Amino acid sequence: MIQPLTGILPVAPTPFHADGAIDTEGMTRVLDCMIDQGVDAICILANYSEQFVLSDEERATLTRVSLEHVSGRVPVIVTTSHFSTQVVVDRAREAEALGAAMLMMMPPYHGVGLVPGEAAIFEHFAAASDAVSIPIMVQDAPLSGATLPVPLLVRMAKEIENVSYFKMETPFAADKLAALIEAGGEHIVGPFDGEEAVTLLADLDAGCTGTMTSALQPELIRPIVTEYRAGNVDAALAQWRVCLPLINHENRQCGLRAAKTVMQAGGVIGSDHVRHPLKPMTDRTRARLLQLAAESDVIALRWGK
Repeated sequence: MIQPLTGILPVAPTPFHADGAIDTEGMTRVLDCMIDQGVDAICILANYSEQFVLSDEERATLTRVSLEHVSGRVPVIVTTSHFSTQVVVDRAREAEALGAAMLMMMPPYHGVGLVPGEAAIFEHFAAASDAVSIPIMVQDAPLSGATLPVPLLVRMAKEIENVSYFKMETPFAADKLAALIEAGGEHIVGPFDGEEAVTLLADLDAGCTGTMTSALQPELIRPIVTEYRAGNVDAALAQWRVCLPLINHENRQCGLRAAKTVMQAGGVIGSDHVRHPLKPMTDRTRARLLQLAAESDVIALRWGK
């Protein structure tokens, strides 16, 4: 990439058939729908892609199918998170070889009792960086159980060649983003917001340059970022108010199931199946989700009809 990525870089859901098998044709339709939503890039195999229920073979298939199908129409970010540094290195090399524009990684973790110290976390990201020549986004999320203090993130940005993007999903994300940007300066190429953009306005106030949401309503969230960065803060605030009910319902009630359910209702995919031990959302939650999505006229709800 010549220019830094900004704007909205949503996570693609992984579609499954009703029997739980991966739906590769559905995956291509998801990607086409997201491109029609006007996204600036697409992230695959993230937590909202249910990466933790995929086999290594399935991951490899989805990586190849996604990168071949997108074929450079937008940049594709491939998530390569794993506890094993060698597995991360192998995944990183494969993703770059297939055409990934960026990698996203969480720190290594495997439960509360297996979170490495700061030195090992630094080495983990450094090994991935040494294996590729594309940017790496650090995903700083409570899910990992790993604490990533600002000084560590700044050191990583300054000393690890390809670490330059940061997705902040911790409590008080805006304060941490502001501190990271101030301390890291030019080394912080892409300070990003996450968590379905539930903290986006505060994170923009703090200096973030983009957001990584789900694929539920990126065409409606993107203008919040673009208007704000163009200096039209009132317009960004007005659009934030439009998006917030659906953002809140997704973030607090639906989680990763939301985009799949709306995409099924909109004919993008045939099933909104999630793999056990995840459970389908209740009829009550689904009804409210589809009502809010219809009121917002999201593209995913009409794309396949």
